[in-house]
Formats: sequence, structure tokens, C-alpha cells
Amino acid sequence: MKESHTLIFAETEEEPSGRARYQRQITILFGLLTNLYGRDKLIQKAKDYNALQLMRTGQPAQRLLALQRLAFEDESLGELPSEKDFPQILAEIEETIADLLARRAVEGQLEERVALKVQEQHERYLEDIKMQILKKETGVENAATLKKYAVLEKMEQVGLSVSAREVLRPRHLGELVGQAQALEALLTKIASPFPQHVILYGPPGVGKTTAARLSLAEAQKRRYTPFRQGAPFVEVDGTTLRWDPREITNPLLGSVHDPIYQGARRDFAEGGVPEPKLGLVSDAHGGVLFIDEIGEIDPMLQGKLLKVLEDKRVTFDSSYYDPDDPRVPKYIKKLFKEGAPADFILIGATTRSPEEINPAIRSRCAEVFFSPLTTGDIRKIVREAAERLGVRITRPAVELISASTIEARQAVNVLADAYGLTLQQRWEKGKSHVIGINQARRVLQMRRLSPLTAKASPRPEVGRAFGLGVNRFLGLVLEVEAAAFPALEEGQGRIRFNDTAGSMAKDSVFNAAAVIRRISGEEIGNYDLHVNVIGGAQVDGPSAGAVIFLALYSAIKNRALRQDVAVSGEISIQGRVKEVGGIPEKIYGARQAGMKKIILPRENKDHIPPDNGGVEVVLVDTVEEILEHVWAEEE
Repeated sequence: MKESHTLIFAETEEEPSGRARYQRQITILFGLLTNLYGRDKLIQKAKDYNALQLMRTGQPAQRLLALQRLAFEDESLGELPSEKDFPQILAEIEETIADLLARRAVEGQLEERVALKVQEQHERYLEDIKMQILKKETGVENAATLKKYAVLEKMEQVGLSVSAREVLRPRHLGELVGQAQALEALLTKIASPFPQHVILYGPPGVGKTTAARLSLAEAQKRRYTPFRQGAPFVEVDGTTLRWDPREITNPLLGSVHDPIYQGARRDFAEGGVPEPKLGLVSDAHGGVLFIDEIGEIDPMLQGKLLKVLEDKRVTFDSSYYDPDDPRVPKYIKKLFKEGAPADFILIGATTRSPEEINPAIRSRCAEVFFSPLTTGDIRKIVREAAERLGVRITRPAVELISASTIEARQAVNVLADAYGLTLQQRWEKGKSHVIGINQARRVLQMRRLSPLTAKASPRPEVGRAFGLGVNRFLGLVLEVEAAAFPALEEGQGRIRFNDTAGSMAKDSVFNAAAVIRRISGEEIGNYDLHVNVIGGAQVDGPSAGAVIFLALYSAIKNRALRQDVAVSGEISIQGRVKEVGGIPEKIYGARQAGMKKIILPRENKDHIPPDNGGVEVVLVDTVEEILEHVWAEEE
């Protein structure tokens, strides 16, 4: 290196010690520049900045000026520095050259790292090319995957016959028994140019799910509906849908699989790209989403479902998503930007009462009420199911099954079990396949079912009356009994009532006592009165007032009441019979219990269904009118 210096820089004569020191410093700095740029590049640089002649002189000031022009890259520097400024100028040049050397060192390291990275990418690229060639030639299959595929193909060759439920399920709306009014209401809401979201209310096993599926099939046949052929019917049970506050999974609405924790596709995971997964609301796009037991969905999830119903789209969000990332595919960008289509009709089914359903969901849905099935409906269902199975069933067997259940699904399952039992017994004895009462009774015993006993009786009784109540969508008969005894002390009588019936029923007892005193003149205080609701039934509403009045009045007057008459109505202390709710369900319960006559408030006239199954319905305004229809003497 010293030899190269001699070719560029002229040697100087011996100078005083101070100038010699400056010369040495200047020479060293020129050497650093030569190392930094190289000899040829430095000469070219000196020419560009008009510093070549200054470098070759022996004068320190001229050489220092050349060094300034090269270090600072400034040709305009023309004034020769004075010797007193040498130290400061040398210090500035040293600092500038030090920065240049440091920068060159860093750039050298970066160049090495870049070269290494380029080499790695090149090797990976070659590896990917090799794998693509291998896949193209041999595919993704190997011995293990091909073996599993062969096992699946073999399994496809084996199959059992369809299940009994598939055979016995109604295939068109005409086969759905006992729900003509509900089906008409459902079709007017679904098979329309402007279909509505619907909630189906009713007890279990009356055909709500089947009605929803068949209604969509019927709507597709009509040109004026928006449903296309092949419109999806997506069915899910609300009890299986749970709200995940972490948003990791949401089968109903869809979720985003992030590239780190949830196992997005490998190519997405390696690039840090989140992958949206569509949910059931998108699967149902253009069709029907049926949610059974919709009232069991988590409230938070219900709120999000309402948002989807309003927007008709599902939106996705992820902290991993970068819209400017070129590695994100188009469809993922579209999902994050616009969301996924979710334009469907919601049909929810529930066994709860309307008051128990989210008011926000109810406000967006039309409501259809399915009726409990009567004994006659169950008979028809059992006979038609037997025809589908291709088996004969005796009338006593039909009567026994229909008397033991009010659910179509349960009745059909009993029939299927009886059919299987018949096959087993007849096969052993070589007889024809006929389901008789013995097979039906045996299956009912195995299922722990017994005939529903009717409470109506032809024998009159004193102090025993029948009222009507509602449990969800099922009407039931309340049996109320009363006893009256002379008080131990005149005017000091007491009223006792079972607390399990509820506070509202207890209020009805005191109202009834006041009415009895008003219409009969009897001093209630002269009696110890005992009132009991058989079975400890809970009376939620005031409709038990009329039946409690009858039981107490019969006990005090010692007059026998008819046991085939049921009554429902709230009574005021003035003896008026006021409107009550649940009239269709109460009439159904009375029919099931074998009642011949039902006494209801006149204010409920418009609530009485057209078909009462042969039960006489009497409308009254006062308790005096009730008394005209309940005594045994009129028979």
C-alpha cells in the first residue's frame, strides 16, 4: 500500500516538526481514502473535483485543500487553509472519513446477508420446483392414502335399509295430520313473493320440522316465490349452538381461522394470512335456515343473528388481516371487505311459550302455532304409518297406542318397535305379520308408557270440580276439591289452602268466598273450609277462580256436581266471569280428559276454535249462569 502512495503523492522535503506532523496526517488520510475507494477510483474522483494537481504538490496547504474537496465532495472549496486551521480541518476530515468507513462496513455486512438470503430463496425455489414436478408425475397419493381410499370405497358398497323414521316421515303436506290451520298459516308466510321469517310454536312431536321442510318444497313449485329449485334447507338444533366470546369458532355465523393458533391452510399460515370460514347462515343463502329450539340459543349469539337478518350479510374481522398484503387471495379480500352473502328465511321452532322468546327475534318474525294432537289424530297417524311399513295392525292396537301418547313421533316409534317385535314373534311361529294389541302393550310397557286416563266420570260428587289450565302448549284438567265443616266457634271459621298451588290461586279462594257470601247469604265465618288442588298443581293465572268457587259452593250447599263438566274463568268479587287465556289449549285438555261440556267466559267468544271435537262449549257472564249447568239434577 505504501508503494501505491508513492505513485500518487509527491514526497516532500524535510520540514519543521509541526508541518511534518501535518504532512504525515494528510498522507495517512489519503491512504484511508485510497483503501476506501481504490487507487483508480480515487484518481478519477480527484479529476472530477479538480484536486489531482493539488494532491501531487509538496505543500501541506494545497494537499489539505485537495483532501477537503475529496472528503467533502465539494469542488467549490478554493481557498487554501492557513496552518492555524489545520488541526480543526484535519479533525473534520477524519470524522467524515470515519463515517464513510463505518457506512462501508455496514453495507458490506448487509450485502453478505442479502447474498445469503438470496441463496436460501434460490434453494427453496429449486426445492418447490422439484416437489411440483414430483406431484405432477406421481400426485399427492401414496400407499397409505390409497389404502384408506380403498377402505372407503369398500364401505360404500355396504348399506342397510333406510331407517324407520325415514320411511314413516310425511312426504307431502297432505300427510301431515292435525295441523291444517297451522300449515295454511305457514304457507301464506313462506310460499309468497315476499316470504317472512317465522317462529313455530307447539309441543314436541307434532310436525314442526317436517312442516318447515315441506313448506319450502311447496314454495319452490310456485313461480311467484323467490325460492329457486334446489334452494337449501339447512337444519340445526339451537341447543348445540354456543357463543364463543373468543370468536375462535362460530358454526352458525362463521369465523376466521388465524394463521397461528387455528391451523389455517399451510400456504396461508406461512404467509400470516387469516382464512375466513363460512357458517350455516351462508350455507342457507337463498333458502331456509331452520333452527329447532331457537329459544335455547345464547342471548349474545341471538343478537349477532339479528344483525345478520338485518344486513343479509356476515362480516369478518381479524387483527392478522392486511389489505395491502399481496399474498392475500382475492376471495379473502372480498370476504373481509364486503362480507359473505346470507340472505335466507329463518324458521325457528320452539316448545317454549312466546313470552320466553327474545322480543327482538319475535318482532322480526311472524308466528305460527301448532296444535297438540288429539286421540283421533294419533289414530290416523298410526294407521297411515302402518300402511307405509306394509303391515296390518288391529283396531285394539291402534286404540291402545293412541290412548297412550299425544306425540306423533312417539306414536310412530311405538309402532316401529311393535313391528319389530311382531316380526320376531311371527318369524319364530311362522305366522303372518299382524301387529296386535299384545305387541302394542308389550312395547308400551318397555317404553314405560301407559294409557292417558280420562278424569271425567258419570258419577256426581260433592265438593269436587274440574278446572282447565295450560302447561306451555298443552291443556290440562285441574282437579279441585273442597270440604266445609261447621266452625268450632260461630264466626271463627278458617280457610285452608295448599300453598303449592301458588299465591294467585289463593287470591281466587278469597274471591270465591266473597262471591258465595254475596249470592247465598251464607256466613263464611261459620265454616272451616279446606280447598285442595289435587296433585299440587301450580296455578299461574287467575283462571282457577270459577272452579274454586264451584268446589266451595258445592261443599257448603252439599250439592253434587257433574263430573263431566270443566270450567275456566276469573271471577270478580261481584260475581262476574272474566276473560282468560289459552282457550284452544284448554278445550284440547278437556277433550283429552273426556269432558262433555266446557264453561267459559263470554268474553272469550272469539277465541274458540271452529272444531271442538264434539265438546259442548257454554259461554257465561256471571257465576249464577255457571250454576245453571253444573248440578247433577239436570241430568
